[in-house]
Amino acid sequence: MKITFFSNYFNHHQEALCNAFYERLNEDFTFVETEPMEEFRSKMGWERPAPSYVLKSYSSPEAEKKAEHLADTSDLVIFGTAPEHFIEKRLDENRLIFRYSERPLKEGRIKVLIPRLAKKFYHNHYRNRNKEIYILAASAYCASDYMFLRSYIGKCFKFGYFPEGEKKDWVELCKLKDANEPVKLLWAGRFLKLKRADLFLKAAAYCRNKGLEFTIEMVGSGKEEKSLKALTESLGLSDITEFKGFLSPEETREEMEKADIFVMTSNFLEGWGSVIYEALSAGNAVIASHGAGATPFLIENGRTGFIFKSEDLKSLENALEKVLRDRELMRSLGMEAHKNMQEYWNPSVAAERVIAMAESMLKGSRIRYDKGPLSECECLYNNWFT
Repeated sequence: MKITFFSNYFNHHQEALCNAFYERLNEDFTFVETEPMEEFRSKMGWERPAPSYVLKSYSSPEAEKKAEHLADTSDLVIFGTAPEHFIEKRLDENRLIFRYSERPLKEGRIKVLIPRLAKKFYHNHYRNRNKEIYILAASAYCASDYMFLRSYIGKCFKFGYFPEGEKKDWVELCKLKDANEPVKLLWAGRFLKLKRADLFLKAAAYCRNKGLEFTIEMVGSGKEEKSLKALTESLGLSDITEFKGFLSPEETREEMEKADIFVMTSNFLEGWGSVIYEALSAGNAVIASHGAGATPFLIENGRTGFIFKSEDLKSLENALEKVLRDRELMRSLGMEAHKNMQEYWNPSVAAERVIAMAESMLKGSRIRYDKGPLSECECLYNNWFT
């Protein structure tokens, strides 16, 4: 099995998955990086030293030709954010492609009325809807968006981004978390409006006014930092809140391992939400907005975490209060989350299933998985959670 993975650049979201492919396929796996990483993402800690399996197609004409040859000759091409010309020949020959895709219409269906985008949707998707192309969905809302575009119906698989899996076992994580007194709440991400960190702070103030005790850690930086610090002050939370600033992905994971509860508040503009994946892996009791693309895939409400209605403060307040009032529930959520991520949602399982699915498709059949990566992605609409 020869697999080539095309994407814009190699980063920490893909590194662990690519390593898992390489462990299984060795020289038959290549990651093609099609453009240099933007400086601001590099400064955020996204950039990684390029392993031997990374081919930078933009580095020379010879590298470009090699990438084109891999696109033509591989058994499977995994195609993320990359120039379409790499797969034109493969499309003409109707050979197997897995498109790696977040939801195409997260900004709204009005996008189809924009002529430039309508042309792109037709060229990339609708005209190829009956070909051997399947979607690795990095959002639970992919299938419904593509259904609206009349493309890839019944051909979307649950997937996502797979940062490095958690190395600590549940006992080790519990020792770190049990050192907290009182409970530690964590929020992490860029301070942008779509992330709605203000909802978290308001819900925390509500719970404190109910007599519940906890501390707060805010990890990140961004345009909304000044206003969030002012809000923290006005809500009377400054004495229990620490703004940690920007941390590397590795440092953020360490904070997650020590935290008890992780709250993710983004709205529907959040394509995936890798912090949900990482916090669940670290055994946090996760409370996440239903708007984030990762939430419906990774959280079973009430068992591996809690889901609240996107941008609904009362829904978040209720979920946070419930977890804060019940330590046993808090630990149970974390334990089940850690178990689910260890068993299903990790780079090793994802790589194994992609390879197995591709092998079966090339033989004219299709494996059916009940849960986890490569299980069927049903059509889920924005209003599914109320």
